[in-house]
Amino acid sequence: MSLSLGIVGLPNVGKSTLFKALTNKQVDIQNYPFTTIDPNVGVVAVPDQRVDALALISDSKKKVYATVDFTDIAGLVKGAAQGEGLGNKFLANIREADAIAQVVRAFEDKNITHVHDRIDPAEDIEIINTELVLADLETITKRLDKTTKDARSGDKKSISDLKTLKEFKNNLETGVMIYHNIEDSETSALAKELSLLTAKKFVYIINVSEQQLMDGWEPDEKLKKVIGNSPHVVMNNKLELTLSETSTIEKKEYLKEFNLPESGLDNLIKTSYKALDLLTFLTTGEDETRAWTAHIGDLIPKASRAIHTDFEKLFIRAEVINWKSLLGAESYANARSKGLVKTVGKDYIIQEGDVVEILIGK
Repeated sequence: MSLSLGIVGLPNVGKSTLFKALTNKQVDIQNYPFTTIDPNVGVVAVPDQRVDALALISDSKKKVYATVDFTDIAGLVKGAAQGEGLGNKFLANIREADAIAQVVRAFEDKNITHVHDRIDPAEDIEIINTELVLADLETITKRLDKTTKDARSGDKKSISDLKTLKEFKNNLETGVMIYHNIEDSETSALAKELSLLTAKKFVYIINVSEQQLMDGWEPDEKLKKVIGNSPHVVMNNKLELTLSETSTIEKKEYLKEFNLPESGLDNLIKTSYKALDLLTFLTTGEDETRAWTAHIGDLIPKASRAIHTDFEKLFIRAEVINWKSLLGAESYANARSKGLVKTVGKDYIIQEGDVVEILIGK
């Protein structure tokens, strides 16, 4: 499985610049609203030093990194649900995303117009969130009609769904995002079935100027209140585009100049993984070294579905070692002789950085 993020935001906030930096895909980033008409989709390999290091000791023929799918859609504007700008028709392209990455502009630039002629990131977030709420209200209203009819016939699931749908509708009509009200597996399942946008986790990307970045810009209280408990990443999207087009040595120099421990994009990916409670485990051998994605708390049979869907039901046992321990031992043979490789059963919970070998039955 790979992480998928849907990128949303007002026009001219830096969405397409971010997307180009992420994928190095040539998208139009000219200075006028609604440049991105058709959704841009890119699959980005996640740089991982563990894959590189393990591939060396295993003499792997190839390396396969974890990936993140990014979908960039046309900018939304106030009133999109009523057809303003290009409307909200492109929201359908991100309904299957795992999370919403909302790009917000905090930089001043007279040469780049703001669609509302002011710089107010908190208000921008409220505009976008309102449009997402209205889109979900439309989805729920349509579903309510059908569910109400089915509930009258005595269908138990419809009766249960009807109660949840009414709660969703009441919350959205008061401006409360659905993810605040996911209380149990049934509620979560219905929200997922409907692909509700406001039920997804949010990551806010605050696009600042280079000077703001160097000054250690932080959100003010107004913006913090709007962001709430959702994670945020501060970056300069133009700098990220430059970093994506430079050599490794030049990238290090840029990061040093801006006193950054890592690029904003690397931080974004890590933040998104954390927001979605994801982790990475690995496999390594002569054929390939590969990174896989699982959820924190997954038992190893469930995590092994990432390798092959049949592995969960065919799982017998696995050999597990932390990647650092394997590197320190310099080979599986040495690691085994030192007793560093442990054999685990179906009750083992997968951990970040585990290197695994799965044994399955038939």
